[in-house]
Amino acid sequence: MSAPSSPAALPPGAVLGIVGGGQLGRMSAIAAARLGYRVHILTNEPDGPAAQVAHTITIGAYDDPDALRRFATAVDVVTFEFENISADGLELLAALRPVRPSGHILRISQDRVAEKRFLTEAGIPVAPWREVGTPADLSAARADLGLPFILKTTRLGYDGKGQSRIHRDEDMQPAFDTLAPHPLVAEGMVDFACEISVMVARGLDGIAVTFDVTENRHRNGILDLSLAPARVPETIRDDARKIALRIADALDLVGLLGVEMFVDRDGRVLVNEIAPRPHNSGHWTMDACPVDQFAMHVRAVTGLPLPPAVRHSDAAMKNLVGPDDMALWPAILATPGLLPHHYGKVEARPGRKMGHVNVLFPAGALPGEFGVDAALGPLAEGHGRQDDPTG
Repeated sequence: MSAPSSPAALPPGAVLGIVGGGQLGRMSAIAAARLGYRVHILTNEPDGPAAQVAHTITIGAYDDPDALRRFATAVDVVTFEFENISADGLELLAALRPVRPSGHILRISQDRVAEKRFLTEAGIPVAPWREVGTPADLSAARADLGLPFILKTTRLGYDGKGQSRIHRDEDMQPAFDTLAPHPLVAEGMVDFACEISVMVARGLDGIAVTFDVTENRHRNGILDLSLAPARVPETIRDDARKIALRIADALDLVGLLGVEMFVDRDGRVLVNEIAPRPHNSGHWTMDACPVDQFAMHVRAVTGLPLPPAVRHSDAAMKNLVGPDDMALWPAILATPGLLPHHYGKVEARPGRKMGHVNVLFPAGALPGEFGVDAALGPLAEGHGRQDDPTG
């Protein structure tokens, strides 16, 4: 039985402020409404995904002090739905209202150097890396890491953007000149077996729960398919959960954190990135869990108790990306067993996430490749091709 709400818990009717107007804010707002909260969105998109379902919106830039103050005075607690916002703006909000997760966590997750340094100092296993601010740093990184290696921007990189694989010495200077801003991060290659992730929620009382470890596959640098539970040995799942919990505690997290990890050929779990918000690889929880990642996030930041992050079904999640996938929308709606989620975006541009589809299987009965293909129906073709996420 769950513990009763703490005195710090927001009562029904309180206002949850969400910075950001994308699909994660949309799904968080829907989850908050189910728990009796009103949601106020700060966004620069008047008809974006989150604005369409929110109780109230403030239109403004994420670093506009006037917009931030107007927003803060209208809400009871603040959270955010993506990292590419102003950390300074979040600090201004924190002076007026509780911000969860805190601004210091955002600053760490926004900057790959800060993120790698935090993880390394916390004793969390990561791939070899070097900070690269000058051509001399780049040469030193090449000497330390060998070829090939990955050169990445420290900020604003997502869905495969902001990185270059260095195969030859001649590739280094052009990549250094093209990628910006400096410094960059050089990462050594991992003898990659698969990519996994863990969603961990942690409340005001320090109690944390983790959802099942998820196996993730990418195409063109964008998450394509997630499978829950991950088809890896239980020892690896245990390692991944423990790592996620250690990170949440080290950050003093209040909220939800996605931890992306690599598993190498020797079975070692290495952390790639952290995201202090709901995460694409956790979308399967919307249909396979009694309390999904969005409800868990809302519970954590509003001070409600966190129930166990249990799963009643195995699941596959398939992203709907760009016009090609959205052309299949009528067929998706007509296919039994497909559970579609549309993000409310009007224009289906190439590479743009437009929605996702979940498919459920009995607990313990996640099928192999052919079974997943069969269940995905019109979406099956080509999903099995996996990018090497270390590049």
